[in-house]
Amino acid sequence: MISSSDANTALIQLESIGKSYGEIRVLQDIDMQVQPGTVTCVLGDNGAGKSTLIKILAGRHEPTEGTLLVEGEEVRFRTPKDALNRGIATVYQDLAVVDQMSVWRNFFLGQEQTGFLGRLKEPEMKAITAEELKKMGVDIPDVDVPISTLSGGQRQVVAIARALHFGAKVLILDEPTAALGVKQSGMVLRFVRMAAERGVGVILITHNPHHAHLVGDHFVLLNMGKQVLDASRDEVTLEQLTQEMAGGGELEALSHELRQ
Repeated sequence: MISSSDANTALIQLESIGKSYGEIRVLQDIDMQVQPGTVTCVLGDNGAGKSTLIKILAGRHEPTEGTLLVEGEEVRFRTPKDALNRGIATVYQDLAVVDQMSVWRNFFLGQEQTGFLGRLKEPEMKAITAEELKKMGVDIPDVDVPISTLSGGQRQVVAIARALHFGAKVLILDEPTAALGVKQSGMVLRFVRMAAERGVGVILITHNPHHAHLVGDHFVLLNMGKQVLDASRDEVTLEQLTQEMAGGGELEALSHELRQ
């Protein structure tokens, strides 16, 4: 159980969170906290409950049991806007970008700056986009190009930079490296750490223990909707994390059974 002193500093705290659809329990007894400037990795195979947990944190689904606190205050998100208003931004796998639109238009999508008679402040928005990307170490010479011309890693960075610019305190990244190669994955993981170094609490959803261990400060492992691991970096090795992720205990039992 998380102490009350921890709760006062945690950006997000989950206490015994559960979610049921009728008689089907997809999440149960999830306890987790996210501190500023840290990367909390949530791992699990398909069907582990990761997507449901994201939707609860992002305000898309309400939990059916348990308590959700943001900066020590109990909250109940009814819409994604409620979560955004509390500084929780979620970057999904599809990135919510419009391929044909320019980089800067995607950066300000839904948050456009307008002037007289609603005219877009194009020069200002282009300059801000270029500057924010440069802060993240990405130099895109022309932010007027369609975002579809960028690599998968660069598009992820645009989404991360956008969330940080618009005041995210907590950044949830849904499998950001799932469709990327080694080099592009490395780029995204560097920016995950960079976001944490800026004081943001990052929640990295992944099924890749190697990527998690490279950047993570804390690890939560889900299996069939239950929390089977909750450990800080100094409490678990990559080998242990990989074995737990692979269902080491179950595999060992199966191996024993097959040898009979």
